[in-house]
Amino acid sequence: MSSERPVVVAVSAHARHRFSKTPAERIELIAGHGVQGDAHAGATVKHRSRRRWTPSAPNLRQVHLIATELLDELATQGFDVTPGQLGENITTRGLDLLNLPTGTRLKLGAQAEIEVTGLRNPCVQIDRFQPGLLKQVLDHDEAGRLIRKAGIMSVVVHGGPVKPGDPIALELPAEPHQALQPV
Repeated sequence: MSSERPVVVAVSAHARHRFSKTPAERIELIAGHGVQGDAHAGATVKHRSRRRWTPSAPNLRQVHLIATELLDELATQGFDVTPGQLGENITTRGLDLLNLPTGTRLKLGAQAEIEVTGLRNPCVQIDRFQPGLLKQVLDHDEAGRLIRKAGIMSVVVHGGPVKPGDPIALELPAEPHQALQPV
């Protein structure tokens, strides 16, 4: 974990299915649904590739989060990526998103609360956005296991507004913790 106090850096949404989302002054989270007005909001799966195969499956990808630290890392490798461009709804700073256990609860601002469901599994759309970017958001650990760095997914437990500057408080689930898997 970072020694920095976790904070929301940016929020984004888009009403249509497209790769990037539009930065906003605030978004409204709706319990059991996702980001109000966002194409990926809903109780059942909304991602087009998943909806084709399991249209009635629960939507474990209501809210997508990416750490600003990833964007900073990409900048050092020559990529210009700003909040919302990788499809995330919430861009954070000071929180090691990828190492949170499944079931972690994040309180965003005064009211909103989400529960972490898993890792985003980056796809070829990232290379369509900027060639070579997919390789940069995938890595391998010392044992050769794949590391997915393109953010985490969550569901909304308690609704409310979220805006840049909002603090993020986390509550870890009971042990034993389960590492995040792609959802």
